[in-house]
Amino acid sequence: MNRSVTRGLAAALSCVVLSGALASLAMAQDPNASDAAPKRAAPGPKTLTDEQKTLYALGVLLSHYLEGFSLSEAEFNTVRQGFADGFHNKPEAKDVDAAIPQIQALQKDRSQKVGDAYLTKAEKAPGAKKTASGLVYLAVKEGTGPSPTRNDKVKVTYEGRLIDGTVFDSSAQHGGTATFPLTGVIACWTEALQLMKVGGKSRIVCPSAIAYGQRAVGPKIRPGSTLEFDIELLEVEAAPPPAAGSSSGAAAPPTPSPK
Repeated sequence: MNRSVTRGLAAALSCVVLSGALASLAMAQDPNASDAAPKRAAPGPKTLTDEQKTLYALGVLLSHYLEGFSLSEAEFNTVRQGFADGFHNKPEAKDVDAAIPQIQALQKDRSQKVGDAYLTKAEKAPGAKKTASGLVYLAVKEGTGPSPTRNDKVKVTYEGRLIDGTVFDSSAQHGGTATFPLTGVIACWTEALQLMKVGGKSRIVCPSAIAYGQRAVGPKIRPGSTLEFDIELLEVEAAPPPAAGSSSGAAAPPTPSPK
């Protein structure tokens, strides 16, 4: 599919969901809002016609824009009511753009709370330690070789997951291993790998502040995401000495997952 068409569809889907969510804000204070729409059983996707399956898939895609809000069933019903009101152009669904900052703040706040809870649980695991940056580090297997310094290159295998277990990247997707300079990756990787020795394996949990912050990366990593990685350190390649008269320069900015 043409990339511009894909972006356009994603933007359109996002606007539809935002419209529904925004319209629902006026009803959020109503304790009976969750009962506004009668509950009824919907047919499962296997009983649908081909066209209905396509529309069902559209609904699934729309639902992805609610990820990160951690909605309760009652809250989802309120959003669903707003979606219906927006679709039917009801008066209460008009002029709701002013609430976009509140929606963004709500998503950020809820993502932060879910991430904090996961970090708290992770740091209580036997052998886990939390560093000053907020990184939770667990040595799964201690290595016996050297540890890298900030200026070295490393060769690793890894798997990256969201806290719901979704794998968003792995070295297996890039030929089995990955080699990169420690100044070219997200801050939690730079820190964690310096705690490891060659031959070692670790599991790390990265708060968003030392991962990708409020940036979305790819189709799965959303703003404010807490991330978990399994890493095996295979090799360390020491950085060459700087050429005479050259300056060290600043560290590279964080990049998407190591390649």
